[in-house]
Amino acid sequence: MRIVVVNNFYPPRVGGSAHLSDALARGYAARGHEVLVVTAAYQDAPAEEWRDGVRVVRFPAFVLPESRLAVSFDISFATRPSLRRRLAALLDDFAPDVIHQHGQFMDLTWATGAWARRRGVPVLLSIHTRLENPAATYRHAFRFLDATLVAPRLRRSRPSLVVMDSYMDDYIKERYRGRYRDLVAIPVGVDPAWVRSGDATRGRELAGVGDAPIILSVGHVIPVRDRLGLVEALPAVLARHPEARLVVVGRVYYDLFQKRAEELGVAHAVQSLGAVPKSDIPHLLAAATVESHEQGLGLGTATLESMAAGTPVVAWGRIDNFPGIPMIDGDDIFMCDVGDVDGLAARLNLALDDPEATRQVGESARAIVDQHFALDRVTERHLEVLGGLVAHPVPQRTR
Repeated sequence: MRIVVVNNFYPPRVGGSAHLSDALARGYAARGHEVLVVTAAYQDAPAEEWRDGVRVVRFPAFVLPESRLAVSFDISFATRPSLRRRLAALLDDFAPDVIHQHGQFMDLTWATGAWARRRGVPVLLSIHTRLENPAATYRHAFRFLDATLVAPRLRRSRPSLVVMDSYMDDYIKERYRGRYRDLVAIPVGVDPAWVRSGDATRGRELAGVGDAPIILSVGHVIPVRDRLGLVEALPAVLARHPEARLVVVGRVYYDLFQKRAEELGVAHAVQSLGAVPKSDIPHLLAAATVESHEQGLGLGTATLESMAAGTPVVAWGRIDNFPGIPMIDGDDIFMCDVGDVDGLAARLNLALDDPEATRQVGESARAIVDQHFALDRVTERHLEVLGGLVAHPVPQRTR
């Protein structure tokens, strides 16, 4: 197949969807498919390059300033008068059999969706992020954007949508019902090998907390992953394990957790490393006692990579987060209800109380990832779906 992978976020930009789209693109190419990546310019990355058999084309872009409305992320948009013409020339020349898009609110998704509708090319769209924000004002704004910008474009292009977890399934059915071709359940894929290459001694050096038990928290700090729950759980944790340290890894776009730590008198136990090279993550995971980032709703890539490394995860959310993949609180993961700070503290203490039992939880999680979330398995599942779309294309439309 000739496959176009579309994502405004793509390496060297970091982030879960960027890494997954890159891994899938390389996986498609490794299996003999022709792959073109369409993305937005980022920093000094070249406008065009080949990476592991994948042609990557970056369109000129502007960066939306960081704000609460942008979920405190720097988002690149490629929209400009020349985009439609240049994109059509590129895609017409490549003549794809199918397009795999990432991100429902990105302008390159909208532009490639319009091209695909005109050419009758099937589209698979992976939705990584729910347009939600804990602040009421922005929550209403996001619902408005979903209804006025995203849903109408989905209705016109009618892609098949990838459902990654139970929360996303609920979100899609509420916001986009009737605007898509069908729903396909495929979990987030991770590469277990790279996260298992860590050295615990090196990880402790990076963390800078000596021999203290490490509660590692991986991922950019944004409003939906604000670490407030963790900080508010710390007083109860420190009362039982005064030597424990919370080590936050990721760029801080939203610093309320740091202010809250000062208010609660636990700032001494919070170490924020900021963004670190991807190569450092396995070392930090190897050094961690547990990983926890109470990321709003749902368990994402950072959680699965921690599980793949055998690092026990403490989280809040639904134990049925992944449809058809059962997990048990206390056996495979430590999990409590969303917003339950006391429950989060109790599970952190439980994990720190008995390191040997906690290691067994990590080993169980590791086995679950190998069985259900390993990137090879997830890549093959995507290719099955893409092949099915090519075999049953949508009718070409002229308007």
